[in-house]
Amino acid sequence: MKRKIRMGMVGGSRDGFIGNVHRMAAALDGQIELVCGAFSSDANRSLETGRSLYLDEKRVYSNYEEMILKEKSLPKEERMDFLSVVTPNHLHFLPSKFALENGFHVLCEKPLAFNTEEAEALEKIVKQTGLVFGVTHNYTGYPMVKEAREIIKGGKLGKIRKIIVEYPQGWLSQHIEGEGQKQASWRTDPGQAGISCCVGDIGTHAENLAEYITGLKITELSADISTFVEGRLLEDDANILVRFDNGAKGVIIASQIAAGEENELKIRVYGEFGGLEWLQSDPNSLILKSTTEPKKILRAGAGYTYLSEKAKAHLRLPGGHPEGYLESMANLYRNFAFAVDEHNNKTKQDTDIYDFPTVADGVRGMKFIEAVIKSGKENGEWVIVNC
Repeated sequence: MKRKIRMGMVGGSRDGFIGNVHRMAAALDGQIELVCGAFSSDANRSLETGRSLYLDEKRVYSNYEEMILKEKSLPKEERMDFLSVVTPNHLHFLPSKFALENGFHVLCEKPLAFNTEEAEALEKIVKQTGLVFGVTHNYTGYPMVKEAREIIKGGKLGKIRKIIVEYPQGWLSQHIEGEGQKQASWRTDPGQAGISCCVGDIGTHAENLAEYITGLKITELSADISTFVEGRLLEDDANILVRFDNGAKGVIIASQIAAGEENELKIRVYGEFGGLEWLQSDPNSLILKSTTEPKKILRAGAGYTYLSEKAKAHLRLPGGHPEGYLESMANLYRNFAFAVDEHNNKTKQDTDIYDFPTVADGVRGMKFIEAVIKSGKENGEWVIVNC
């Protein structure tokens, strides 16, 4: 990499949560530099955010169209290389589409778009332009998630039979959108979130994690969805039976009304010879289970030679030093930056080791959302996930 990769951002004003997370993650490895942004639909708030980030005020824009066109007019050695889209769901498609059409790579928050039609349109543009496109399913960036993937890929568990993923949260157990809570307001608004709240927000993470770790694809599902909080317009709880393309079966549980829970994402995978378990609240540990010997706990840590090359490539610290949510997001940004550098400068990277979720993963996520909501509205009828 000859220089830092230059990033622009749409959304992510300083009074929100996710924009700061993305900026910290992007900066962690020193390979990416934020150079411009349209941080809010409110021009004054966008400017205030840009000033707080010490950006050149000339490169703090009032909307994404202005930013993309003005950045495109700058000399190649100054303009942004890629756009990070961290807006609510209904504002993912147009900025991503406009950036791609004007020659910029894109890294977009999940879910990829407002609906499958938009997602497939983006996939088509990515194929036409050959530009780099990523989706921030950052849980795939954890080193021990990558270790789990390598263990299964290497056949150590045998044929996979059972997959259970749980993602309980409790922050929406009350009608806080009615109190003006911004993050709750847009997630529970069909005009901004789309057809789903819980499944679109966290269920897609569970779906993506299951498919990433096992290498399998969900082919059909049966869903029981509920809206427990009175006055809420979208579902806040989902229990989903899933079938995979190798014959394996599983359960995905996603809930935002599990009062008292934080972000207790957990996955268990069982094969012919054993199983594994990973929990986000203890991300440095991977539990291996066997039919012939006691369970083992593998631990993350730079220098641990028993880990796969893929896991080691995503570690930064010696054992005993926790690496968590920000580091997982940073791994995604770093790998994405490698891909942008490869595209721009004809360099080479090991795309198997330095991977990240792509537009195809985003399309799968949208089709999963729509299948779950369709099944839920049809009292749990089995629905084929057309991917």
